[in-house]
Amino acid sequence: MPKISWNSYKAINAFDEYVTSENKLRSESKKISNFIGKYSTKRLLTTVKNSENAISQRGITFRVYSEDKPADHYWPLDIIPRIITKKNWSKISKGLIQRVKALNLFIDDVYNEQRIFKEKIIPKKIIFESGNFRKECLGAKPPFKVWANICGSDLVRDINGEFLVLEDNLRVPSGVSYMLENRMVMKSVFPEIFTKQKISPVDEYCSKLFSCMRSLSKNKKNPKLAILTPGVYNSAYFEHVYLAQQMGVELVEGSDLFVENDKVYMKTVGGKEQLHSLYRRIDDLYLDPKVFNKKSLIGIPGIFKAWRKGNISILNAPGSGVADDKVVYSYVPKMIKFYLNEEPLINQVETFLCHEKKQRDYVIKNISKLVVKPANESGGYGILMGPISSTKEKNDCIKKIKKNPRNYIAQPLINLSTSPTLINNQLDPRHIDLRPFILSGANNYVTQGGLTRVALKKGSMIVNSSQGGGSKDTWILDI
Repeated sequence: MPKISWNSYKAINAFDEYVTSENKLRSESKKISNFIGKYSTKRLLTTVKNSENAISQRGITFRVYSEDKPADHYWPLDIIPRIITKKNWSKISKGLIQRVKALNLFIDDVYNEQRIFKEKIIPKKIIFESGNFRKECLGAKPPFKVWANICGSDLVRDINGEFLVLEDNLRVPSGVSYMLENRMVMKSVFPEIFTKQKISPVDEYCSKLFSCMRSLSKNKKNPKLAILTPGVYNSAYFEHVYLAQQMGVELVEGSDLFVENDKVYMKTVGGKEQLHSLYRRIDDLYLDPKVFNKKSLIGIPGIFKAWRKGNISILNAPGSGVADDKVVYSYVPKMIKFYLNEEPLINQVETFLCHEKKQRDYVIKNISKLVVKPANESGGYGILMGPISSTKEKNDCIKKIKKNPRNYIAQPLINLSTSPTLINNQLDPRHIDLRPFILSGANNYVTQGGLTRVALKKGSMIVNSSQGGGSKDTWILDI
């Protein structure tokens, strides 16, 4: 039976994580590629089938909406892992912690002293016009001055192999359960490789999240923790259930909670039980109908006041999304210098702000070369890929920019790095990104790697699962 051949695998016009531009295996990928190279095509395809069976048996699904109808799909995992050296990851981790520290100081400053406006580092108007600015949060002081306790920053690797931050997700970042499940599946189909290679574990995430939630609670002896879900129809419901089970905490909906004397209680068969720390997986606007969206049926009336009084900690804190804005993203290097007096340890993608006339004119003139993004969308929605878009799509986008310039930014198209992926029984390069998760409470923690997402369509740069993307297990290798 023929084997999968690395000789026929060719890197395209991008930084490939397994082979050099001369199509020679990189030192960090040799051990894994040699291991896979010993598999016959039949054995490798059997391994793929085993991974699919494991995903099915474990019930690993994600939900997409088509014409407003939900449909559950099994999670797509490619069995060729993504490799990053431990030395390289150590530098990235330090850069991510630095970045999230600055972002949290920025959010705290916006809702309190507003020094960054007084020093004219960021125009006040930009922040107050953000769709995620919550004036109700002015004067609030969460524990440790940390607002975004869970951050999922999206990283890409450019043509030179440099990691860059593409965006920061500070509202309700998702995907960590898939990172953990990917590892469980890979261990089940490649058990021998995990006994022979020094692959950094990822399974401590849930215990770190549990510790983070405890550190935010006023009740230090026996705090009651819970995860708030909008319910079974949410696209990330699998993750809500998974995290609650792994941490041994309650999974609750808004109807399971109530507020009394500015304290939040959970309904139980034994009566009411006070809640001290809540990881919410619903948007700010639906959290408390007394404060935000009065029509919300999934929130808890009065919880915002209880949070303001310090009687419950909410992860992420209401208002933290003010930094989850692609316009605000462009100012993060300045934040790092302003709040930490440091140079950024990890770079980000050059960004053009359409609300500034000179930059807007440049974007409109060069729209065929750029990627245009709405400031507050997620999941790959609303993006214009200039180099591959039609004339009509570009003209429509220009109209939107002119109508609401504050809502748009543009970036040069980063030719995302590629990694070998099993396509039609052959190894083929596919573009990838990476979402590591950063926890902030009494301490900071960065996952060992993260969720690698893959654009399964040839040449595509859209990696989101909702847009047809897949995933890989990310191996931080000590070589």
